[in-house]
Amino acid sequence: MPAFPVADAGANLYLDQRRSILLRWWLLLAAAIAVSSAPTMLGLGLPLLPMLAVLVALAGFNAWLQWRSPPASVSAAELFGQLCVDLTALTVLLYLSGGAANPLISLLLIPVAVAALSLPGRLTAAVTLLAVLAYSMLTGVYLPLAIDDVERAARLHLAGMWLTFVVSAAMIAWFVARMTASIRERDSRLAAAREQALRDERVVALGALAAGAAHELGTPLATIAVLVGELERDASIDADARTDLALVREQVALCKGIISGMAQRSGAARAESLRALDAAAWLRGVLARWQAMRPRASAAIQIAGRGEVPRQAFDPALEQAVGNLLNNAADAAAGTIRVELDWDDVWLRLTISDDGQGFAAEVLRRGGREALPASHGGAGIGLLLAFSAVERGGGRILLDNPPGGGARARIELPRADNTETAST
Repeated sequence: MPAFPVADAGANLYLDQRRSILLRWWLLLAAAIAVSSAPTMLGLGLPLLPMLAVLVALAGFNAWLQWRSPPASVSAAELFGQLCVDLTALTVLLYLSGGAANPLISLLLIPVAVAALSLPGRLTAAVTLLAVLAYSMLTGVYLPLAIDDVERAARLHLAGMWLTFVVSAAMIAWFVARMTASIRERDSRLAAAREQALRDERVVALGALAAGAAHELGTPLATIAVLVGELERDASIDADARTDLALVREQVALCKGIISGMAQRSGAARAESLRALDAAAWLRGVLARWQAMRPRASAAIQIAGRGEVPRQAFDPALEQAVGNLLNNAADAAAGTIRVELDWDDVWLRLTISDDGQGFAAEVLRRGGREALPASHGGAGIGLLLAFSAVERGGGRILLDNPPGGGARARIELPRADNTETAST
């Protein structure tokens, strides 16, 4: 009895062929036992040698498929060829065992059902035509079974019909279950793709808005810088005012740096132009620049990884993502923010923890998928931008509320020297 591979949409074809090869071995074993035991147990005079020869030929075909596995891909034409081989073997076995009078003749429908699930329309039509031709031929061309007792022949026919129903029911249930699982998986992937597209659309819209804002902010920042310079040259200004003016000048310089770097942070920098940096040194630089913008916030860094610190090419957008997460933590924290850098052979991990009230349930459920209303703990547009920046680099952000209280955001990035391993 033949086995049939299924190549559903989005499935791994190598796994399907491997499963079909294993199933074909089991069915060949069952068919060999049935053919060899029919003369003694059922008293049927079957042509054993020709039928066993067909089974041996099909076993050789299956062994060849197993020897050449795993294939890089299984095309529709190759699946069609396997179905044709299985259909031919089944037709020959039926020819040698009573033809259309054999109640197992209904098994010719199984290749048709499998073709409808796994092949394009024209190849499905070809398999259907071959099955119809095989059935039509077996109505007039076959080797009849010699059974003298009519009553016994009727019982055997009913038993064969029962067996056909059992096999057909099992195969249909298996195929429908697989098809349903495949459809659910496809729907899940489509939903994820739609969600990603909507999120990317929001990020692009925010990028366009940021570009316009940067263009419009250039002039007032330049005006502020000129006024600060003029006030600093005024001899009547006291020392305290000069200190405040120095702070204003520093903040204006930071704003100018942010505006000039928006093109890079929006992804304009090419990946091959980025230099590999020491991860710990990069993180200290990010914290230093963030601390200059948030002088009243406090953050402590801890290097928890063992061995040599990894070197990585960090996208400029990633610094903005870390800054957004630090801002959220600073808005929620009452004490020092804890920043931990860790790594293993596959992942580089950056964990930001605070002692605040923790993420709200809505943030844990929807954070990073869409822009949320900004709250005391942050998690508004900044979180959406952070997720987008990290995911573009093949990483992910995990949010949770640790048992000890507070909130925790962990960035996981694939190591530059293990990108293929991380993706699996």
